[in-house]
Amino acid sequence: MSEMTQKPTHYRLLSTLREIGPYLRESKSNKGSYILDCLSACVDDSRSPEKREFWGWWLELEHLEKSFQARYHTGRYDISGDWKVEAIPQNALSEVNRTQSDFHDKLVSTVRNRFEMNVELHEESVKFV
Repeated sequence: MSEMTQKPTHYRLLSTLREIGPYLRESKSNKGSYILDCLSACVDDSRSPEKREFWGWWLELEHLEKSFQARYHTGRYDISGDWKVEAIPQNALSEVNRTQSDFHDKLVSTVRNRFEMNVELHEESVKFV
């Protein structure tokens, strides 16, 4: 690491992940393991806002010794605030893929620039296009 590169401590990682976007679920994250998500497309926008569900993705990001490992999942964010693994319908798929890809690009770039580390996709990670 260069003199300007900082070590990715838990608090630096929290701050960095917050900067990338509104995706960090800090209350569900622990030192070395971070949960991020994105509500990409509304399931039924005719429902009142407090009863809406969303199609989207969530990420389990693990800080390893010399890299990060990303495990993406896709599905439905239900009314009770839980993610359910479900197939994304065709009419929402492109938006879910776009938001996931955009976020991943920002994550990779930020981690590389700030900490000189790589983000690797877990072998079980949902692949986005």
